[in-house]
Amino acid sequence: MRLNKHIADTGYCSRREADRLIAAGRVSVGGKRGGIGTEVEDGDEVLLDGLPLPKRVEKKGRKHIYIALNKPVGITCTTDTEVGGNIIDFVGHEQRIFPIGRLDKDSEGLILLTSNGDIVNEILRAENRHEKEYMVGVNNAVTPEFLFGMAKGVRIRGEMTLPCRTARLAKFGFRITLTQGMNRQIRLMAAAFGYRVKQLRRVRIDNIKLGALKVGQWRNLTDAELRGLIPGRTDW
Repeated sequence: MRLNKHIADTGYCSRREADRLIAAGRVSVGGKRGGIGTEVEDGDEVLLDGLPLPKRVEKKGRKHIYIALNKPVGITCTTDTEVGGNIIDFVGHEQRIFPIGRLDKDSEGLILLTSNGDIVNEILRAENRHEKEYMVGVNNAVTPEFLFGMAKGVRIRGEMTLPCRTARLAKFGFRITLTQGMNRQIRLMAAAFGYRVKQLRRVRIDNIKLGALKVGQWRNLTDAELRGLIPGRTDW
């Protein structure tokens, strides 16, 4: 097995990120520096920065794959593999997977992917009111008036956004929790008040948190996370 696939199969990061780690000389195989084309044989010790790679936690009995990815800026949430920087090639999963919803190319953070296409629309239905929490950096100082206006609802593209929750994080940063997912919603809402979003990171989808997952890494969802995301279903 190629070294980059071996690393990706642990769930530590995507194949593309694995290639970067290998090129940086941070990966060794059997005590020797690994290369892009290095093959990993059974029993080979693969180390990253001198430490063993984490073992993937296999979810026995599941019919489908459910993963959480910390998407980097520049990756596009499309299944069209002809698009450069598409999320499917970035993850490099051995099974066919689909992103659940989207996260703008110039945004980063939590996005879910699955091999179960039947549940994607179920999860995305607006009436399900799934909460999505973001941390946002802007170019102007965050004021109480700005936060109140954002929370109350903003007319963008001829439609009022639903009420949401906001909180100040720093002079130029705030937190916002939405229950809808209009295209580029937060950026357009902020622009209505004369603000420009400089950084946007999604940190939570319902009960699933980004936590310590590093940019470019992904992990399997736990059973508890699946139960919270898809109540009443067991056909995972």
